[in-house]
Amino acid sequence: MIDTIDGAEITGVILAGGRGTRMGGADKGLQNFNGVPLALHTLLRLSPQVGEVMINANRNLAAYESFGVPVWPDAGGLGEFSGPLAGFITGLERCETPYMLTVPCDTPLFCEELVPRLAEALARENADFAVVAAPEEDGQLRAQPVFCLMRAGMLESLAVFTAGGGRKIDAWTAQHKTVLVPFNQPGDDPRAFFNANTLAELHQLEALRP
Repeated sequence: MIDTIDGAEITGVILAGGRGTRMGGADKGLQNFNGVPLALHTLLRLSPQVGEVMINANRNLAAYESFGVPVWPDAGGLGEFSGPLAGFITGLERCETPYMLTVPCDTPLFCEELVPRLAEALARENADFAVVAAPEEDGQLRAQPVFCLMRAGMLESLAVFTAGGGRKIDAWTAQHKTVLVPFNQPGDDPRAFFNANTLAELHQLEALRP
């Protein structure tokens, strides 16, 4: 059994393909967080932790391409704006490393030790998925399934799941060996996994950090 997984063996996929409905239809990944587009902020935070990065987006592709990494719209026959699993399919179809990690574009304060902690747990448990469990605003620890490290060979399983009408990440990962990784340890920022669904929430997150 391996002790952990090197970050170079992981492709990170930034999920920026949503409609931004609760943000008035705005392209969420291009909204500024402390003067930097959310998706670019996410890219800068994620890149040091993984070997490769790509962005899943469905509009304003040239703007995302200006960040300097590959950009791919939803694939897999689900149609555009079909939810995060469409982004998972898009990533898995193009992932050339043994592992893939998904992160949303709207959670800019996520832990800078995200990848090594998920990788250690995946290797330790010999699991198919490692998923973040983080405190929400009520203090309860809950799975955050869009923060998901997986083996790159999960495409066939996901294709079968979505072909049967499945759209929820946790319903899919429940079919396989999944380890939940708590991010409520001493020193962890309890707000690290707060996400911005509205412009007001985005401004609140900006206020948390200079």
